[in-house]
Amino acid sequence: MPRAAPSPLARVRTICLSLPETTERLSHGAPSFFIRDKIGFVTYMDNHHGDGRVALWCACPPGMRDGLVKAEPEQYFVPPYVGFRGWIGVRLDRSPDWDAVERVIRDAYVAVAPKGLVAAFLDR
Repeated sequence: MPRAAPSPLARVRTICLSLPETTERLSHGAPSFFIRDKIGFVTYMDNHHGDGRVALWCACPPGMRDGLVKAEPEQYFVPPYVGFRGWIGVRLDRSPDWDAVERVIRDAYVAVAPKGLVAAFLDR
């Protein structure tokens, strides 16, 4: 019997926790990922306030979000509460390209991690 594909949260968790010095804990009731237990970079949202989406809210390098949202508005969006900080929303409930999701997560990490961690991460 074929194995079931991992859930979106399990996939996100695997990607996030593979990055240096990351942890997971609930923040505002949602699974969230942090660098050194304090710098948030990804939050997993499942039907946040009834919006009907399974999505990530991710830190985003300056200038990247608006291009992604414009190019693929069915996949990317400006999330509430953190959008003003330049964060991006990524839909996981529309058969996402998981390589692209992983790139967004890694970009989120690089966007907010301390410079020393970023250098070590990019050198590996």
